[in-house]
Amino acid sequence: MTSSTHIDVGVIDFDELGAWMDAEGLPGGPITGQAPVLGGTQNVMVRFERGGRPYILRRPPLHTRRKSNEVLRREARVLAALRDTPVPAPRLVAAQTAREPVFYLMEPVDGFNPSTGLPEPHASDPAIRHRMGLEAAAALAELGRVDPAVLPGFGRPEGFLERQVPRWLKELDSYGELDGYPGPDIPGLHETAEWLTRHLPRTFTPGVMHGDYHFANLMFAPDSPRVAAIVDWEMCTIGDPLVDLGWLLAMWPSGNEHVPGLPPPRELVAYYGALSERDMSAIEWYAVMACFKLGIVLEGTHARAFAGKAPQDLGDLLHAATLGLFERAREFMDGALD
Repeated sequence: MTSSTHIDVGVIDFDELGAWMDAEGLPGGPITGQAPVLGGTQNVMVRFERGGRPYILRRPPLHTRRKSNEVLRREARVLAALRDTPVPAPRLVAAQTAREPVFYLMEPVDGFNPSTGLPEPHASDPAIRHRMGLEAAAALAELGRVDPAVLPGFGRPEGFLERQVPRWLKELDSYGELDGYPGPDIPGLHETAEWLTRHLPRTFTPGVMHGDYHFANLMFAPDSPRVAAIVDWEMCTIGDPLVDLGWLLAMWPSGNEHVPGLPPPRELVAYYGALSERDMSAIEWYAVMACFKLGIVLEGTHARAFAGKAPQDLGDLLHAATLGLFERAREFMDGALD
């Protein structure tokens, strides 16, 4: 298998896979219907059927990156921990984590991703589209209720919020090692960092965080506004779940592209707050923090473009996105959640 969009399923040893599935006590018989599942992930996903049951196999690319197998181990552990909770996540069937390549089997999700288009009835019903936004907040609140003890040793919740600003300023400083990068030209950078430090929430209740919670990582039910599954758990950790809500706010589609008629951010916050016992009084801080972090992450591609390690047009595009995120941070600092 490769990490390209043209996955040769023939490179998988399906006889070996079948023997492993037998040892796991899964339904036997011939493996049929092998087909790649295409998407933006670097990992490989292949759909197949066996014993009248459909599966998705997820494994690293043939040419693994340094942490590819560890990422899959973490994902499998997270999905196993969430399997018996109400959180909408792909349902793990079994995982092979003892040797590399790591892989796991999950049940296919019956749903669609709104960033690739809307089916009916969603496309023609504004009430469903509005409700989709609220369901995104509801699924996140459900995740925030999970006892972090289900993932012992995951993350470092102590000092989690205090580490954020220094961590991302250090990341930004590291871009200076790239040849040709003149340094960040980001209006509001230092003011935002100072505001975040000054308004740091004093306490929080640790919980399970997705780490990259936004519309592109959600699948919705084909016949309702319900979130069918939260996907791509590789950034999951134990931290402050309100960081996920801030991330959702920072990346909330401006102008409601893809899904017209979504509720405004303030309505999302109110809906999440009604479903959660968490202290929402500093929610602007979390939204500003998300803009700050994401802006710095995107600036990395701009810096790499100066060094010839990324396309210049992509670097320019993401730098413009960074500037927009810091402008949005200023709006959040001024209390404008709408």
